[in-house]
Amino acid sequence: MLKGFRDFILRGNVVDLAVAVLIGAAFGAITTSLVGDIVTPLIAATVGKPNFGYLELHVGSGVVKYGNFFNAVITFLLNAAVVYFFMVLPMQYLLKRFNPPAPADTRACPECKSDIPKDATRCKFCTQPVLLHTAGTRRLGHALALQ
Repeated sequence: MLKGFRDFILRGNVVDLAVAVLIGAAFGAITTSLVGDIVTPLIAATVGKPNFGYLELHVGSGVVKYGNFFNAVITFLLNAAVVYFFMVLPMQYLLKRFNPPAPADTRACPECKSDIPKDATRCKFCTQPVLLHTAGTRRLGHALALQ
């Protein structure tokens, strides 16, 4: 029983998940501070008070505090914008810059233009034989012909 628990805890994805949760919590504090301490005051300076907590609707003897809901929606949208513009876009740029796309492992069939594997000798869609290009030779099926 303890061996199974130990194996579960020491699996790579459990440790990765724990690290992700800790980093996510720390990043959550950063984005909350950025939104609450920088972005919201800038919006308040431009538009006016960004706090809608005072808005409420009296229905009979009950009170619907829809202003708090507006505050939560605005906070969510600001957090999402901060994450997108300060994390997602820069990461996409870095991944695109430092990890160029891998060369395609398919090519187009000369007859039907369907995608087939690079090393295919016959198209699986139209069943036409296709030339297999190698260094200095052209091969059709198993017959070799010098270029």
